[in-house]
Amino acid sequence: MKLQTLILVTVLLMASAAAAARKQYPLGGYIPITNINDPHVIEIAKFAVTQYDKQSGAKLKFKKIIKGESQVVAGTNYRLTLSAGEGSVSNIYEAVVWEKLWLHFRNLTSFKPAHA
Repeated sequence: MKLQTLILVTVLLMASAAAAARKQYPLGGYIPITNINDPHVIEIAKFAVTQYDKQSGAKLKFKKIIKGESQVVAGTNYRLTLSAGEGSVSNIYEAVVWEKLWLHFRNLTSFKPAHA
């Protein structure tokens, strides 16, 4: 009887912890990138600026990542707020890049000025 009670309490605690985690970060939603200085995240940001330049004819240069979030889909979506500019003039942009690492695939989904 004590073993059954212990097992029941353990299962209830685990279910409660899982529910609390889902409330903080909804299933399928974006979660913050804890290390925006990770070389892979910087590579994604540089890719976004380069692709935007190719598509638009702009000549932006990547400066830095301000914040980032990722979302697991059929691959990973990276939503990055970054600084980029021409010469001494920099602006803040929001870029979304979809990556399928195992296929060596990246696609710039969105690149637009960030609203303050």
